[in-house]
Amino acid sequence: MNSIKSTAKLILLLLSCMRLIPHILILSLTDQRSDIFFDIRRWKEVGLRATRDDSLLLSFITLMTSFPEFRNIFYFRTGAKGKIFSWLCPPMPTLYIQAISIGPGLFIQHGFATIIAAKKIGKNCWINQQVTIGFSDANSYPTIEDNVTINAGAKIIGDVIVGANSIIGANAVVVKNVPKGCTLVGVPRRIVRRNGIRADEAL
Repeated sequence: MNSIKSTAKLILLLLSCMRLIPHILILSLTDQRSDIFFDIRRWKEVGLRATRDDSLLLSFITLMTSFPEFRNIFYFRTGAKGKIFSWLCPPMPTLYIQAISIGPGLFIQHGFATIIAAKKIGKNCWINQQVTIGFSDANSYPTIEDNVTINAGAKIIGDVIVGANSIIGANAVVVKNVPKGCTLVGVPRRIVRRNGIRADEAL
């Protein structure tokens, strides 16, 4: 049974590789190549839970084949050049990404109904499903620093900064700055951890 699954997976990857030829060419030529390679390594670790040391190219083909959320990030990084070929390998239609810059290593788990409109997102961030990161008016939208985790259903609205190494709990609503290293939960939101130490503070 395992050999049948492995063969079927290999055939799927070979077929997918044919449609991904333009994407592979764009990957090799884009200025964002180093960030995309960093993304691939992060997704290998977290999304694929890879135990083998596959090449970055094989991992790229696997991720583009199996993870529509990864495709959204790839098309964001490659811009118009990548989006020309998005019909060959469609992104997740309910995942919306708009930002001035996104650091390497962004992982989006179950990106269904997720809106990301940020000034900046740092490196190694993690965003779950049904998250809204967005505007409170035409010019006010969030900055997310490095290593931030944003759990399912959370909302971060307006000109706020979410400090590095913070965790935003499921369904929390954030309209004020979040200090670095804090875990924030609830409505109204509360800090329940600060730099790994238990806390109970209103934000």
